[in-house]
Amino acid sequence: MAENDAAGFRQHSGCPLPSQLEQEVSTVEEFVYLGALIHSSTHSSPDILRRSAFTRTAMQSLDKQLWWSRILQSPKLRLYNTCILPIFLYGSECWAITKEYACRINALHQWCLRMLLGIKWYHFISSDEVRRQSNQPLHTEIIQVWHLTLFGISPEWTTI
Repeated sequence: MAENDAAGFRQHSGCPLPSQLEQEVSTVEEFVYLGALIHSSTHSSPDILRRSAFTRTAMQSLDKQLWWSRILQSPKLRLYNTCILPIFLYGSECWAITKEYACRINALHQWCLRMLLGIKWYHFISSDEVRRQSNQPLHTEIIQVWHLTLFGISPEWTTI
């Protein structure tokens, strides 16, 4: 009797059985899932490049209104850490970063900090000096800390 009830439930529940679905599933090269770009090559580079583009766009949209305004450096850095940094770092704990992409990630970070601090290319200020002025760790260091914490390893420094 229970089998008949179960069969009757399947027939009248309104939910089609997998065998009744006659849809074709297409294969795609890449798709966005929970905000992260999933690529068929399983490399992290497409998502890193996508996040870099989002970050550049966000920085440029605030260029004249905020970064070149007379607002003090500390509120600008707080806004950067609160609003801009998460745009880039979202999903970064899953990235497998090569040396090439570590350099690109740190170059993006330097570009953001230089824009934030109002430093132009012709000022000839070193990257170390820019980081010293802003008191910001490298993006790759932040990602490395996140990777370590996923495995339960407490890094030496955790203040970001």
